[in-house]
Amino acid sequence: MVSTFPNVSADLSRVRLDIRSLHPQIIEWRRIIHQKPELAFKEELTSKFVSQKLQEWGIEHQTGIAKTGIVAIIKGNKKGESNHRVLAIRADMDALPVQELNQVSYKSQHDGIMHACGHDGHTAIALGTAYYLQQHRDIFAGTVKIIFQPAEEGPGGAKPMIEAGVLKNPDVDAIVGLHLWNNLPLGTIGVRSGALMAAVESFRCTILGKGGHGAMPDQTVDSVVVAAQVVNALQTIVSRNVSPIESAVVTVGELHAGTKGNIIADTARMSGTVRYFNPDFAGFIQERVKQIIAGICQINNASYDLEYWGLYPPTINNEEMAALVRSIAAEVVETPLGIVPECQTMGGEDMSYFLQEVPGCYFFLGSANPQKDLAYPHHHPRFNFDETALAMGVEMFVRCVEKYFS
Repeated sequence: MVSTFPNVSADLSRVRLDIRSLHPQIIEWRRIIHQKPELAFKEELTSKFVSQKLQEWGIEHQTGIAKTGIVAIIKGNKKGESNHRVLAIRADMDALPVQELNQVSYKSQHDGIMHACGHDGHTAIALGTAYYLQQHRDIFAGTVKIIFQPAEEGPGGAKPMIEAGVLKNPDVDAIVGLHLWNNLPLGTIGVRSGALMAAVESFRCTILGKGGHGAMPDQTVDSVVVAAQVVNALQTIVSRNVSPIESAVVTVGELHAGTKGNIIADTARMSGTVRYFNPDFAGFIQERVKQIIAGICQINNASYDLEYWGLYPPTINNEEMAALVRSIAAEVVETPLGIVPECQTMGGEDMSYFLQEVPGCYFFLGSANPQKDLAYPHHHPRFNFDETALAMGVEMFVRCVEKYFS
């Protein structure tokens, strides 16, 4: 691969000795999970593995939340005014329907399924954090809830976990989470207040025309022509309805019509995705999509069938919690180059639902290392990351606990 990153290195001297000693175990846990990837709400083996480890370490936990989710509770022994406070740490567990092409000893053993986004690493980091905190409960006052969440890749496990009461009993005051991020090199951390990741909405539309002979278009309603006008007009939603200072995307990624060059197609099918950061756009773009499709179909004597649905809202970080994470990142990585504030992405995340309920911060942990051929993008069949980041992730979470309760 051609790398846009400079020489990559990570200074683990800022990671405490106990976590560095634990690092080989964290790598082992990650690889065990990587070999047995599971899709949304089917994370039975992963959930069982997590539960077995928590039970082995004597950590109180509840299983079967939103089918395969787990919540672990660790109470600190340190005396302090924050004994009543609760900090949550969230990690997602699901994999993707991708056939792995990596030739590694821990390659996926489940045909057509792969951890192609780093959730195996997230789960391993959360396990490492749980183990360390259980062994060092004297370093913090308060309660830590570690949430092992299913189905982030869709249809979404955060919302059903919240509805099942995962943020209650005891009530969570704040939450943090991380994403291993191959868009950043190892040794960097991406953190910002406000919108980090975009809202995700989808649509599917069938244009219903009237088919006929390609030589006699006057006898038809050409669904291909109507669909082409719709695709072009949808681009004006962002270019002419969204301020140039704002960011939004309307993409038609799929368009199917026709069977032969001299036959005018009676139907054309398209689907697409909508992304935006500003929560004020919720409902607005959907309405414009409907208006454009309805108007173009009307002037062409066509009809249509439209489905439009939201998947996740934007992932918006609380300013104070982002400042806390940023200050911790400055302690763990070299500054100022190690902290990347301009790390927004139009990718979506259902961590957004947790952040709607309680103040929190979701951040990116750089994990790419081109020198080791570990810089393929997320969801690629050769996605993999530098496992050095696992120890850095545990250190980040542990310091979040220490600093939040202090």
